[in-house]
Parts: sequence; C-alpha cells; structure tokens
Amino acid sequence: MSPASLTIENELRAFETLFKDAVKSNVPLLDRILKYIVKTKGKQLRPMFVLLSARLCGGINESTYRAASVVELLHTATLVHDDVVDEAGERRGFFSLSALWKNKASVLVGDYLLAKGLLLSLQNRDFRILEILSDAVRQMSEGELLQLEKARLLNITEEDYFTIIRNKTASLLASACAAGAFSASQSEELTEKMRLFGEYAGIAFQIKDDLFDYGTADIGKPTGNDIREKKLTLPLIFTLKNAHPAVKKRIVYILKNRNKNSKDIEEVIREVIQCGGIDYAEKIMISYKDRALTMIDSFPDGPEKASLTALVTFTTERKK
Repeated sequence: MSPASLTIENELRAFETLFKDAVKSNVPLLDRILKYIVKTKGKQLRPMFVLLSARLCGGINESTYRAASVVELLHTATLVHDDVVDEAGERRGFFSLSALWKNKASVLVGDYLLAKGLLLSLQNRDFRILEILSDAVRQMSEGELLQLEKARLLNITEEDYFTIIRNKTASLLASACAAGAFSASQSEELTEKMRLFGEYAGIAFQIKDDLFDYGTADIGKPTGNDIREKKLTLPLIFTLKNAHPAVKKRIVYILKNRNKNSKDIEEVIREVIQCGGIDYAEKIMISYKDRALTMIDSFPDGPEKASLTALVTFTTERKK
C-alpha cells in the first residue's frame, strides 16, 4: 500500500463500498461481469486524487465519495470501450471483457457504467461535479478520434501530440482533482487550480507511459507497441523533426510498411535513442511534473499535500 493510500485508508474503504453498491445489477449476466470488473480493477489512482484533493481543499464529505465513484465508473467504462476499439485481449494481466464476453456485451457494459455514473450524480443533484466529469468524457472521445486521424496520416506535430494527451489522458485526472476540490469547497478558484494540477500530472503520466515503449536501463526491454500501432509519441515526433532527412525517410517507410517487423521496430527505437528523443521526452515530463507541484505550493503543508506530491512523483518514477 502506498503512503498516499495510507493517508486516506479509511476513506478509500468507504469509497470501495459505495463503488461496489453503484455497480450492482439485477441482471445475472451483467452482475457477473460487474463483479469481474470490481475484482480486476487497478490501483484506484483517480479516486485517490479525488479524495486527496478534497482533503486539501476543505475536507471529504458525501459528495466527495460520490465524485470518486463517478470518476471510477467513467474511467472503467472508457477502458471497457477502449479494449473493444483496440481489440485487446488483456487488461492489467487479466482477460479483457471483450475477450471473455465478446464485443457486444462489452459495449453494453461500458454504456451501463456511463449511465450509472450519470445517475449517481443526477440523483444526488451534484450538477457541477457532473458537468466537470462529463466534459472530461467529451475531451477523451475527441482525443481518441484525433489520434486515430493522425495515426492514419502520420502527420502529427508536437502541438497535436499535447492536444491528444491533454484530452485523452490528462482530462480525466484533471476532472478528478477538480471534482474533489469542488465537493469540498464549492470554490471555482480552487477547482480550477486543482484542475490544472491534475492536467499537468496527467500529461507527465502519459509521457512516462509513452517512454515505456522504448525501454531504458530502469524500465527494461522495449515493447515497440506504439510503433506497431503507428502511434507517434513525443520521442518519435522529436526524432522525425530533428533527424537527418534520410533517417526520417527510413523511419516513415517502416511506420507505413514494416511496422509489424520486430527488427525494423528495433531500428526505429535505436534511431530515437541516438537522436535524443528519449532524453527530450524525459525533460518535458519532468517539467510537467514540476508545474503540477507548483500548483499546490500555496497550500499549507500536511499529509494530503505530501500524499499528492508522492502520487505525482510516482507517476514519473514508476517502473511499469
């Protein structure tokens, strides 16, 4: 258990109870699938950010627990839909829903989770929190579609990349922090400050994720999965912008025609490393981590501030 989760250990248990209640269903097939989701869910980072943001901005209340549950419901729904889109057979080391129950059931379960999240907010009149979280779902959809378009054309710029990850990944973490802050304070100023904190932390998180594709001494063997899927991430965008024209031409050829070939993928990874793409991405990642921590500088020191700092540090130093 992380130091961050120890700070809110009792609150996390209360959240888990509410979340389990929120995903119950009287339909036997749906209830079986939902129990599988609860059993295989991840580290609960986003609910932690909701709870800690609320603690930082005034205190956790019933609205905070509902916000944490809605964040987890929306996040889980998007993961279920992502596995269908990506034809993924696994999620966090377990079989994905689409692998076990096929695409039709997975899409319907994702829709159900989205509806449950909306209802949980509406039935309790958490309208501002619902607005914050619904906007994140809109941004995530736009980010995914922009990435699909750019992957097909292979014309992504660094500006495009940051638009994609701000929408696709950072928006949900930003909304989690904003929802937590608003549940505790009803202050738009504090809500915006924590939204920016979450956005910067989310961008750093995604850059770290992208770096795993290339491997380092700390991370281990590269995977090359993004290259196989023609996803142009920051290390590769930097390389295409700065490499010798002949090298750039060769990389684009591999991406278009040989992106499934392991030796060619290894060649691209070598060129990215040699061109400084990894170093550049790591530098940008650290800058966003620092920007996130600057957003909470003005809050008084305490366990919740220390825990949020630890969580942001974890996102940039994790090994997987």
